[in-house]
Amino acid sequence: MRNRPVRMARWSARHPWSAIVGWFVFVVLCLGAGMATGSNAATAEDFRVGEAGHAESMAAEGALQRRPTEHVLIRARSGGPDTGSAAAAARELTDRMAALPEVAEVAAPVRSRDGHALRVTVVLKDAELEGRKNVVPLLAQTAKVAADHPDLVVEETGSPAISKGVNDQRADDLALSERLTLPVTLVILLIVFGSAVMAGVPLLLALSSIAASLGLAMLASQVLPDPGVGTNMILLIGLAVGVDYTLFYLEREREERARAEGRLSPEALVELAAATAGRAIVASGLAVIVSTATLYLATDVIFSSLATGTILVVAVAVASSLTVLPALLVKLGHRAERRAARKTARRARRGGGQVRTKPATATGRKPGNGRVFAALLRPARRHPAITLCVSVLLVLGMAAPVLGMKLIDPGKDTFARDIPAMRVHDRLTAAFPELLVKHEVVVRSAPDRTPEVREALAELSRRALADPLFAPHAEPVVRTSAEGRINVLELAVPYPAPSGPAIESLDRLRGEYLPATVGALPGVEVAVSGDVARGRDYVEHESRKLPLVIGFLLLLTFVMTVWAFRSVVIALVGVLLNLLSAAASLGVLVLVFQGTWAEELLDFDSLGAIASRVPLFLFVILFGLSMDYQVFVVSRIKEARDQGMTARAAVLDGITRSARVVTSAALVMVTVFAAFVFLHLTEMKQMGFCLAVAVLLDAVVVRMMILPSILLLLGERAWWPRRPEQQTGTAAVPVPPVATPSTRPVG
Repeated sequence: MRNRPVRMARWSARHPWSAIVGWFVFVVLCLGAGMATGSNAATAEDFRVGEAGHAESMAAEGALQRRPTEHVLIRARSGGPDTGSAAAAARELTDRMAALPEVAEVAAPVRSRDGHALRVTVVLKDAELEGRKNVVPLLAQTAKVAADHPDLVVEETGSPAISKGVNDQRADDLALSERLTLPVTLVILLIVFGSAVMAGVPLLLALSSIAASLGLAMLASQVLPDPGVGTNMILLIGLAVGVDYTLFYLEREREERARAEGRLSPEALVELAAATAGRAIVASGLAVIVSTATLYLATDVIFSSLATGTILVVAVAVASSLTVLPALLVKLGHRAERRAARKTARRARRGGGQVRTKPATATGRKPGNGRVFAALLRPARRHPAITLCVSVLLVLGMAAPVLGMKLIDPGKDTFARDIPAMRVHDRLTAAFPELLVKHEVVVRSAPDRTPEVREALAELSRRALADPLFAPHAEPVVRTSAEGRINVLELAVPYPAPSGPAIESLDRLRGEYLPATVGALPGVEVAVSGDVARGRDYVEHESRKLPLVIGFLLLLTFVMTVWAFRSVVIALVGVLLNLLSAAASLGVLVLVFQGTWAEELLDFDSLGAIASRVPLFLFVILFGLSMDYQVFVVSRIKEARDQGMTARAAVLDGITRSARVVTSAALVMVTVFAAFVFLHLTEMKQMGFCLAVAVLLDAVVVRMMILPSILLLLGERAWWPRRPEQQTGTAAVPVPPVATPSTRPVG
């Protein structure tokens, strides 16, 4: 395992065209296989958790599960009641909808209490989550009716239309993030390398890794269904780590080229880079993969999809850095040598004699670190104890707001009003508030007990209707399965799902009304579902899984770091720094998004809480990304130690040498993540913002101030129990004197 990156780079360097063609064949095969197989979308069954999930399973057993439902709102354009024309439009709409093959039934029109609006409810045939795929014909018929009745406003909304709107908006948002990210990333790479060709290499490999991962994700969805978020994660993480890994490798190859001063062939240079950066990339990739894999412990279809997408794209990005990247560097190196030789020949002909040449380079300007990085490192170098205390206090202050974090499961009421169906939803629920929320009480019993169960449900309905938390004018609906074993009672609540009254109504239903009525019947099984119950049970499910995921995350991160550096102390320091960085970024997230002061600045409507999926996912991903920088920085320090430097000199040398490339990589990641702040979905805004803050904080404060301060204070003790290798010589890697393709790196 230790020399495998070198062997892979050696083969790739000696067979560059085979490696390049093989890589792109691999990408095409992955993408083609995925497209041929198709994505296996998650169904409603995959999302079931807690009591709500159990209730939905019982309802499905009796064929009483939720169906995708649309509502068409008809009202006079002038705002007043218009009974005649509205009724005519409702009849036309009913006829049109009933003729569609996608429609199961069309309910009779219902007039609002103020008489100003008419509602037609349409139920689709498919499963709940399939509605968004088949809602387009319904929207088309609604538009035709609206055109036939210009004096009326005829508009449609419902979960299928809203889901379609959200998906369309997400696609537009991702396209926007790509338009923002790619140019900025290219500019950063141009600044780093000073070469358009070399700036394009990381982007090319990152995009090809993303393409291959998308195909592999489609194949993986046959085992782990895709809820529709895996693609987002592949694009988000793929561009970030794909560019980063390539950047680290290129920077190391450039250092070796500058050190060799033209005495080594391109083949030998990539072997030298593989011996150092290649191993670090493997260790970093494994760390991210292992950290992300802990999300599977959450036993949640969304987290499983996020984990799968991240693991696939990181693994493919590592593979591209170890296989096709050395081949590309060799071809570019030989191209630079030929150009330099031609330039030398032209000068010689013009000058009539020999011309002293500079070594050819394929990677632009000479590597080095500037004054900014020296200034950032100066406090830790001169006053490590003071720097450590001040930096840790600063980060702890940033983390403090996390103690007041509130979690919420965002429902459709939290979606952006830029979606037309959401604006119609607001008008619909204003006219028919009983459509805001429905609690579904599901009862399973022996068929001969159906009368007894229905009587208890009737008593439950009477108690609910007497409670102001429930809709007083909405007639409770009871549905019974064909064999009589399953009964479902629907109770309307005139408050939006995330609101306090809606949650209180659920608590009262579960805690008071059920135990006193149907729950008191012996041998009867009862559970409550609905929008509020789903969200509440989902948050509780995640809260129960959180300690398990974090515990394994800390353990695996510790083990991976010990494996990579053979040091228990370094591993403990890494875990503590990762905890500190993650807590600080989550604290800033709470400070910004849980309040309202930043709404106009970042263009969002505060939920008064953090989306429940965000903290757990971010905690895991932040640990992985923090390990990314930890591995690269500490690897440089370890190299210096192994080459005979003292502990202090090794820390300063390693951090100084890695500062420029780590900061450049961090800027790329910040650019990618910050682009998600411009998206419409609040949940994606929160993720992008938190990741951008975390990466910037980790690269600048943690790795440039806290880490060096700790290592300088610990000295030799930082490497316990590993004893320093006894080597004489300097920090420079020995350079073979002959520039031949067979030259191999030392060590």
